[in-house]
Amino acid sequence: MLKVFKSMTILALGFTILAQGTPADAKETRGHHERGHHERGQWLKGEYHAHTTQSDDAQQSQTLELLLDQAFDKYDMDWMAVSDHLRMSSRDADGNVIPGGPIPFSQGMIQYQAPKIKQLLDEGKYKNKIIFSGFEWDMPAYEHVGIGILGKEAGSMESLKAANQFEYLFTDRDEKMFNPQDVAAWKAQDERAYTTSQDARKALAWLEKNYKNTSFAILNHPSRKRVYTIADFRDFNNIAPTVAFGFEGMPGNQMEPDRGGLNLTTPENRTYGGSDYMLAKVGGTWDALLGEGRRFWNFSNSDSHFEISDNRLYSSGYWPGQYSKNYTWIEGSTAQDVLEGMRSGKSFSVYGDLINKLDFQARSGRNDAEMGEELQVKEGKMVKITIRFKSPKKNNNGDRVKVDHVDLIAGDVTGKAVPGTDAYNKDTNDTTKVVKRFTSKDWKTDRDGYNVITYKVKVKKDQYFRLRGTNLGLNVPGETLNGEPLIDPKTDIEDNETRFAAINKRNYQDLWFYSNPIFVDVKNK
Repeated sequence: MLKVFKSMTILALGFTILAQGTPADAKETRGHHERGHHERGQWLKGEYHAHTTQSDDAQQSQTLELLLDQAFDKYDMDWMAVSDHLRMSSRDADGNVIPGGPIPFSQGMIQYQAPKIKQLLDEGKYKNKIIFSGFEWDMPAYEHVGIGILGKEAGSMESLKAANQFEYLFTDRDEKMFNPQDVAAWKAQDERAYTTSQDARKALAWLEKNYKNTSFAILNHPSRKRVYTIADFRDFNNIAPTVAFGFEGMPGNQMEPDRGGLNLTTPENRTYGGSDYMLAKVGGTWDALLGEGRRFWNFSNSDSHFEISDNRLYSSGYWPGQYSKNYTWIEGSTAQDVLEGMRSGKSFSVYGDLINKLDFQARSGRNDAEMGEELQVKEGKMVKITIRFKSPKKNNNGDRVKVDHVDLIAGDVTGKAVPGTDAYNKDTNDTTKVVKRFTSKDWKTDRDGYNVITYKVKVKKDQYFRLRGTNLGLNVPGETLNGEPLIDPKTDIEDNETRFAAINKRNYQDLWFYSNPIFVDVKNK
């Protein structure tokens, strides 16, 4: 049954909870910046990719309230962007079947998700937390993309209607499912585009044009279906540099038998230490993009649909914050502040709470830079790199965690490749390597409990530096070889409960963290 979308008034409170004060474990500190001033902010934990019962492939029991309870109350997240599929939706925010049949999800956001969040807020839940809503879009000819459109204020009618307009323009929903007056206005502005790879590019260009500073489009589990080339990534970032600024290099669905749900037979379409090959391969796709100087960042997510299905037959992913976390430096307490933090690149991502604190800084003379920033250095000068990290006493599995080693990875920055050239299709950076591997012999513990590493390097050309770390030794059978993560085997056990336990054990034995890079710009004398 086709249902016409009717405009309705929703309070602008919508999807955002303005954080009142500072979360208990997010110690406010000062960020040090090369541009000569200090800004106050805090490290906050969150993610942008989790589903509720309004996604038909999630469990009916995974209500919005249950998801947020798990994220905030049990696993201590500070911010969440709910991200249901931009498809037809059969259920409301409480898991009830929608009378009259499925509706476009953007309509479900307005009819059910926004009022439910307002109800929960009015009940006094989720104080000092930041909530906003996005969606997961089936990009034409490609894969899933995490989209958020905040507008002037997340959850305002502007942002809700923008999602509705996006669904009309860039999916194959029947036109009759949208408000006729809205459709008339939208037709006067844009043509629908939801089939080809060029249509995918039109959608990103639309976001960049209309919501340049208030939206994001991040590529989810990019290697799952082998549909992208690096030229696609470059195109997306060229078309929408302030919107298409990252990828889910550490995918969710970690409770799948094929870790992360990446189950094709080619090595490039599997996970390595739980991470996408594009991230895990030193000198691979991510390094090729960073080698152009692109501000293109890595993120992790739960991709939560359910941990174990209601009928105890299948497993999928952990709850938000249970296994993976993004730590993002956020200077403020709104959804827009979160987006600015995500876009800045000052963030790191972790599996299994291997670490819960990380400071990564490069300094030369009076100039310094942190993750996502650029350090100006004169040719031949020394750069001092400082790494400070902490681990919790135990992770969410009740295990003690300890970092075995930290890798400092570097590659040359040579500028952006030109479309149509061989370089534009090259998905490796041959200059990237592990320049130094640090073990416990190389760090000291300071009075604040941080493990501190310092390293000096003379720079002669433009470079970037990034970090990764693990709890594993250099040569662990089936896990690592010469310090590099090996392909994750499928956990294929017939008995369901035994399989669930084995998958969980597999995941918590194999922990990694990745930082975003610091760029170094070398100036001639």
